[in-house]
Amino acid sequence: MSTPQSYEAAVAGSPDKVAEFDQGPQSFIQKFQHALHVTPSLVPLIVLVLSIIIFGLLLGSKFFSPFALTLILQQVGIVGIVACAQSLVILTAGIDLSVGAIMVLSSVVMGQFTFRYGLPPTLGVACGLLCGTLCGYINGWLVAKMKLPPFIVTLGMWQIVLASNFLYSANETIRSQVIAEEAPFLQFFGEKFKVGGAVFTYGVIFMILLVLVLAYVLRHTAWGRHVYAVGDDKDAAELSGVNTDKVLISVYMLSGLICAFAGWALIGRIGSVSPTSGQLSNIESITAVVIGGISLFGGRGSVLGTFFGALIVGVFTLGLRLLGADAQWTYLLIGVLIIAAVAVDQWIRKVSV
Repeated sequence: MSTPQSYEAAVAGSPDKVAEFDQGPQSFIQKFQHALHVTPSLVPLIVLVLSIIIFGLLLGSKFFSPFALTLILQQVGIVGIVACAQSLVILTAGIDLSVGAIMVLSSVVMGQFTFRYGLPPTLGVACGLLCGTLCGYINGWLVAKMKLPPFIVTLGMWQIVLASNFLYSANETIRSQVIAEEAPFLQFFGEKFKVGGAVFTYGVIFMILLVLVLAYVLRHTAWGRHVYAVGDDKDAAELSGVNTDKVLISVYMLSGLICAFAGWALIGRIGSVSPTSGQLSNIESITAVVIGGISLFGGRGSVLGTFFGALIVGVFTLGLRLLGADAQWTYLLIGVLIIAAVAVDQWIRKVSV
C-alpha cells in the first residue's frame, strides 16, 4: 500500500506540461483562417478600412472631412441600434423579423401617450420602452416555451405589430414642430453638438455606448456566455445546466427594449412621430449583422462586427452618392457583400484550425 509521502514524491516528479498536438508548419492562409475564426469581426473591419481608403482616394477631402465621416455615423445610427438587437437574437440561432415594426410601434406609443393622453414626455417614453420590451417577451415566450420556430413567430409578430401600429395611430403623424414646442424630450436623441468640425448627435453616442456595453456583456459575463452556448448547441447547453428558456426569453426581451430605444432615436432623427417610417429596418438590420460576420447558424460573431457592418453600408451609401452613382449600385454592392459574408463564414467553419 503506497504512503502519502510516496504519492507526493511521484506527483512532484511527474511532468506538468499539458498535452500538445503537433500540427506541423502552418501556411499564411491557415494562420489567416485561424485569425478569422478566433476574431469574427476582423473580416468586416478589413472591408471597412479598405472601403474608406478606396472612397477616400476617389473623393479626397470631400469624403475625408470630419463632417462627412460623422454624417455616416448619423445615417447608420438607427440601423446600428436595431442591428444590436438583431445580433442578440441571431447569436442564439434565431432571427427577428419584427424589430423594425417594434421600433415604430414604440415610437408611436411614446408620441400618442404624450399627446393623446397628456402624460409627461418622460412617462410617454417609459411606456414606449415598456411596449417594446413586452413585444420582445411575447416573441421569446413563444420561441422558448411553445417551441415555435423564431422565423415564424417573428414573421407573425411583424404583421401583428405593423397592423396594430396603423390601427392605434390612425395613420396620423405628429409633426416635428408640435413635438419641438410641447415635448422636446422626445427629440432628445436628435440633438446635435460639435467637436471640432465633426457633428454628433446623442443618438450616435447612444449607439456607440450600446455596442461597447453589449460587447463587454457578451464576452465577460455568464449571461453572455450562455447566449453563445444556446446558439452553438441548445441541447448541449441545457445538459450543461443552462436554463435555455430563460436565456431565450431574456434575449428577446432585451432585443425588444433596444428596438424601443431605437424608436426614441427615430423620433430624434426625423423629428416627427410617423407610423410609416423605418419599415425596412428589419432587412437593414439583418444586412448589417450578416456583413458584420455574425453567423446565421448562431453561436459565433460579435456586436463589434455588426457595428462595422452597419458602417460599411453607410460608407458605401455616402461614397457612391458623392460620386454621383445611381442608387441601385449601392444595393448591388451590398447584395454582393451579403453573399460574400455568408460564403466566408462557411469557409471559416469548414477549414479553420
